[in-house]
Amino acid sequence: MRSRYKIVESSNLYFITSTIIEWIPVFTEKIFCDIIIDSLTYCRQKKGLCLFAYVVMDNHIHLIAASETLSETIRDFKSYTAREIIRVAGEKQRMWLLNQFEFYKKNHKKTSEYQIWQEGFHPQVVANEDVLRQKADYIHNNPVRRGLVENAERWVYSSARNYLSGEGCIEIDQIEL
Repeated sequence: MRSRYKIVESSNLYFITSTIIEWIPVFTEKIFCDIIIDSLTYCRQKKGLCLFAYVVMDNHIHLIAASETLSETIRDFKSYTAREIIRVAGEKQRMWLLNQFEFYKKNHKKTSEYQIWQEGFHPQVVANEDVLRQKADYIHNNPVRRGLVENAERWVYSSARNYLSGEGCIEIDQIEL
């Protein structure tokens, strides 16, 4: 991992950020957001990912998550979602998007034509309950701060709905906030 952030104990909760290369706005269409949601659902069901909070923004995602194999799970998640984003962009003739992914691909990425995600995923340990609340509030209010919605629960691709109404587009592992 090319980052100062590291998984130090697999039993911890982590605040995770993954960003699209050069902050390209990919998640502006439902079809691309659904790739993220479907993959997170799969990781919860098949890879042991515990997902406590999330938000999908136009060019990045935030999670509060835990897993015995968190680094590997996030690596696989990013790899799979990258392939799916490329596939869908090709099918939908989003050439501008593919051109951006090709243009901004890092030089050391010799085996791939495109790069979708920035390297790493910046895990930060959620050390205590206060930090958990602060990070969950940050995640849930991200669309509000950006002026995309007035209330956090209005953002479809966020766990704020799970906590406020019990309904969300993905099942999460709820904790007391």
